Amino acid sequence: MLFDSLQFLLYFTVVTLTYYSLPKGNGRWSLLLIASCYFYAVFQPTYIFILFLTIVIDYIAGIWLEKTPVGRGRKWLLILSLLSNVGILAFFKYLGFFTENIAWVFNHLDLPVLAEHVTHVANRLFLKVIEVFGQSGVSSYKDNMAILPIGLSFHTFQAMSYTIEVYRGNQKAERHFGIYALYVMFYPQLVAGPIERPQNVLHQFHTHFAYDFENVKAGLMRMAFGFFKKCVIADRIAMMVDPAYADPANHSGLSLLIATFFYTFQIYCDFSAYSDIAIGTARVMGFTLMENFKAPYVAHSITEFWRRWHLSLSTWFRDYLYIPLGGNRKGEFRRNLNQMTVFLASGLWHGANWTYVIWGGLHGLYQVGAGLRDKWLGKTGERPITQQAGGAVGGRLWHVGNVLITFALVMLTWVFFRATSVRSALLILKKIATFSPVGGFQSPLNSTELWFSVALIGFLLVKESTYLTIPTRSTPRFFALMTVLVLVIYFFGVFTSNQFIYFQF
Repeated sequence: MLFDSLQFLLYFTVVTLTYYSLPKGNGRWSLLLIASCYFYAVFQPTYIFILFLTIVIDYIAGIWLEKTPVGRGRKWLLILSLLSNVGILAFFKYLGFFTENIAWVFNHLDLPVLAEHVTHVANRLFLKVIEVFGQSGVSSYKDNMAILPIGLSFHTFQAMSYTIEVYRGNQKAERHFGIYALYVMFYPQLVAGPIERPQNVLHQFHTHFAYDFENVKAGLMRMAFGFFKKCVIADRIAMMVDPAYADPANHSGLSLLIATFFYTFQIYCDFSAYSDIAIGTARVMGFTLMENFKAPYVAHSITEFWRRWHLSLSTWFRDYLYIPLGGNRKGEFRRNLNQMTVFLASGLWHGANWTYVIWGGLHGLYQVGAGLRDKWLGKTGERPITQQAGGAVGGRLWHVGNVLITFALVMLTWVFFRATSVRSALLILKKIATFSPVGGFQSPLNSTELWFSVALIGFLLVKESTYLTIPTRSTPRFFALMTVLVLVIYFFGVFTSNQFIYFQF
């Protein structure tokens, strides 16, 4: 179910009240597991069995890994566990992407028979598998994105982190099957993260949290700001973004530039709102989830941007891909290669489309380019760009300049992330670069709504770094602020059926 719906608010209220009414014992984890299953089943009932398949595999793998002595056998257990997770993810999310690209290669090698054979085999395999899950109305693997198990990339990566940490000896294997299942399926962060580590949350599911009004207030406040970012900001500016990107050929360069600027904040408000609501929901019940965003658009470099954006994913790739590949320990060439590998993998993780791969590749090139630039500056005796400053005023201007350049570079990459195809993305960039006047300025929002949207973005930039520290210990202040937020959301929110953007990943 969608967080920004009355159905969820009712569900959250019932689950939370029941949770605190249960005495100390086994009842709470059972309630949360059943509630999480229901939460996911509302989206796609049959695909809950995919989750349980991965849960069973990784639960058994974790116990075997802990029992198996260090050696090649233990390593192969880990590999088999990871392959099963990646295999399920690849089948449902990337079968069509890889099949289409392989067929394209065969066609360009003048081997149409092989191209047709690959397509036929992939199609039959796909239809056979989804029959098991009772899917109907699907004619080929090309429909796989329409029936992609929601949040598959998120809970797959969370499950993989468990077996990796058990293998490394940083986490004991969880013997309680229900608790481990809850680790994968905990409903606040099941669909779109944060992607948790077992060291952070598994022990919390064994803990009996007493009712704490301070936790409840802090959690509800965090949820309210999440609803504000989603309903008041993200869904409002989506009304400008969606038509422009759906038909870029009939929009001017100015319209597309404004739509791209708005999308830069739409995706942030949309995704960080989900994280806020997830973290707040968990906090109300006493659980602590990791932070996922730290004001990314005030970063003064791309490197810092990735220390602030989607932290649970960026640290996942750092710990489980970048460092195992050698990190920065094997020379400059390997470091650059590792960075490109990580960002290309991150792009592919987001979606089975070349637009996502290019998005990740551009961020990789930014990182590699920044490293080469700083190396060249080091040879000339200059400090890295991000460390240069001259006096109080000069230092502020330099910092602002770096922030604006970083923001522009990030905004450029969002064009590929949002566009429906590479061709569409290139058309949008061409129109923006040439400031094409064709079609004039087009917007479903009137001038008042446009400026109101800009004001909301300005408010976000000014206040987003402080709203997490808003004191809630004063109960009168808490109720006053909550009342204001609820009224603002009610009167200025855009209530549509828009899903959270990251649900598709």
